Amino acid sequence: MQTVTLNNGIEMPLLGFGVYQIPAEDTQRAVSDALAAGYRLLDTAAAYGNEEAVGRAIKSSGIARAELFVTTKLWVQDAPAEDNTRRAFEMSLAKLGLDYLDLYLIHQPFGDVYGQWRGMEALHREGLAKAIGVANFYPDRLVDLIVNNEITPAVNQIETHPFFQRADYQDLMREHGVRIQSWGGFAEGRNDLFTNPLLAEIGKECDRSVAQVVLRWLTQRGVVAIPKSVRPERMAENFDVFDFQLTDEQMARIATLDTGSSLFFDHRDPEVVTWLAKRRLDA
Repeated sequence: MQTVTLNNGIEMPLLGFGVYQIPAEDTQRAVSDALAAGYRLLDTAAAYGNEEAVGRAIKSSGIARAELFVTTKLWVQDAPAEDNTRRAFEMSLAKLGLDYLDLYLIHQPFGDVYGQWRGMEALHREGLAKAIGVANFYPDRLVDLIVNNEITPAVNQIETHPFFQRADYQDLMREHGVRIQSWGGFAEGRNDLFTNPLLAEIGKECDRSVAQVVLRWLTQRGVVAIPKSVRPERMAENFDVFDFQLTDEQMARIATLDTGSSLFFDHRDPEVVTWLAKRRLDA
């Protein structure tokens, strides 16, 4: 497994396993299969409702804690956000059955983000969160957070796939020392990604599947990817992407697929902001 070095010196696997939209009752088995396939980066969130199942899989795996890189995410907190961030963190940590997190992310750029970030900075200083970062932050919100706080986010997890490539934003993040991480790397199959003629043609040239081409395209750009699957054979296929290289010409062809727009929702849309910011998790 290849790794990237975050802005505080922490090593993070370049490819991991995500559990978004995996039902809680299926998550333990899926994570156990992923760990058996070799994945060591696990990505979950309080909002996914499956942290406990991830924790059970970790515990039953017998894998040393130091070999794992575990990420979860903080949902929008009620005031006082700083205090509630710590409570939410402690709840996630207890559900996962861990003593610390490798990466803790603000899940949405809404609510009292500064209060949440101050709480996360404190958790980082105490060694409870080895690295802290954000998710779904557009450039203006990310830069505003950076210039007005002490700690720069180590990671920004954002929608990134062949139809929404975020290349310019990745350059901006690189300038500020923020690592880009992809969610929705396969665009959840939208735009017929898995049968896309261009991607299929490149797959044929490389003797690889479309999924492997997409993951290689992401990781070759230095984008941390967290593909999800509940099928062991797909997990193994997704993990097997480091023994081939896409050419500059193939990378340039994939670049032509970029639409520059989200296939899901825009975090700057007032209706989206209202819906996400008002949602609260059950304790």
